[in-house]
Amino acid sequence: MTIFEKSVKGRKGYSLPKEELHSEASFSGIPGHLLRKDPPELPECSEVDVVRHYTELSRKNYSVDNGFYPLGSCTMKYNPRLNEEIASLEGFSYLHPYQPVETIQGVLEVMYDLQNMLAEITGMDAFTLQPAAGAHGELTGMLIVKKYFELRGETQRKKVIVPDSAHGTNPASATMAGFEVVEIASNESGLVDLDNLRAALDDTIAAIMLTNPNTLGLFEKDILEISEMAHKNGTLLYYDGANLNAIMGHVRPGDMGFDIIHLNLHKTFSTPHGMGGPGSGPVGVKKHLEGLLPVPVVRLNNDGYYLDYDLPNTIGKVRSFYGNFRVILKAYAYIKMLGKDGLKLASEMAVLNANYLRVKLSKLIPPSYPGTCKHEFVLDGSKLLKEYGIKTLDLAKRLLDYGLHPPTVYFPLIVHEALMIEPTETESKDNLDKFAETIEKIVEEARKDPEILKNAPYTTPVRRLDETTASRKPILRWRREK
Repeated sequence: MTIFEKSVKGRKGYSLPKEELHSEASFSGIPGHLLRKDPPELPECSEVDVVRHYTELSRKNYSVDNGFYPLGSCTMKYNPRLNEEIASLEGFSYLHPYQPVETIQGVLEVMYDLQNMLAEITGMDAFTLQPAAGAHGELTGMLIVKKYFELRGETQRKKVIVPDSAHGTNPASATMAGFEVVEIASNESGLVDLDNLRAALDDTIAAIMLTNPNTLGLFEKDILEISEMAHKNGTLLYYDGANLNAIMGHVRPGDMGFDIIHLNLHKTFSTPHGMGGPGSGPVGVKKHLEGLLPVPVVRLNNDGYYLDYDLPNTIGKVRSFYGNFRVILKAYAYIKMLGKDGLKLASEMAVLNANYLRVKLSKLIPPSYPGTCKHEFVLDGSKLLKEYGIKTLDLAKRLLDYGLHPPTVYFPLIVHEALMIEPTETESKDNLDKFAETIEKIVEEARKDPEILKNAPYTTPVRRLDETTASRKPILRWRREK
């Protein structure tokens, strides 16, 4: 029930003094056609009604703070409260983007240091912190690719290669930047097929976009050969940093031969994810692309930190002011707090947790591809569909009845009935065991009485939606019934 439906005429939770401002005379200077004819239909509730309403709504919300959130490809990792505390410090809360740089030297120092820390972690030479999200970082990276080839006079390079296992944002970002997307099929191991890649490479290819480990949670073991093939063809290699959480502190994209990289600070560096944003998607480049970065770039000289707008070949600004600074600040605090060894350990624990859960669940639902995974893995639910008529979606809905957030389903698209699971590094063995035991119960339910799953969930505020109607006739705004 919405706050409007809880409205009772005449009830209110405030009292205001009578003011001249509210008299009709105070509106005399406003043209009549701009004045509303009827009073606004605002809800009429007491203060306690409002407090109880929003408290009730908050209890219906599920987040990583409530429980296990194994959403594959999204890294719903725990966000340490210290990061929030630091980002809320008064000195940061009252900053204004128009302040003279002399008054924000500490802020610029944080940005400068974070640029350098991200460069060190990823093996790149320079970073911009401007992009407002991972996908925005992808677009920024693709615009850099485009500018690079324009300056070289290689305007025939109008295509970008993406594997069929790529995040959906990859082809979208390349297309938005004006490129034609060439999709190549993965091999039987779920990795880039080198023969397919070799066949697709010619002088029209501007870039190859890769995620490593890929969306199947598998490390592209041929990455050095892929890099050599790309560069020999004059093609740039772009790294989708969505899965850096799996390799951070162990290997660096820059050392693999990548020319451009974007990071999702929420995925790897614990800033809040999606819906709880805002986000941040820094972009790093190798030296030969540094001059194309968006302006301004934070630099340091003898007079202190400053914003450098003097990049003749820049792609221009991609975000108002200097990016989402307080998100940047949280990532900075996270990196400082964990240090070199802590970041490395976080990746090791993420991979350990994923493989522990993969082995336990593989006894119930076959993995899509064999072998050790990195931070996430994908199960193939087609066996459940074939034997019990149960879709992966049914299993996911049933998990809600057990108080657990479902994993990602039906992604990546190359796996039928995909179930993509990413436990993250902060979950305990107990939590992983509980999740595996719940999946085992649900698979047993599927065997004995599949109708239970087909009609799930039963305990949520809203039962299963008619997805076709919701998609074709979406109701995006509540309106009072007349």
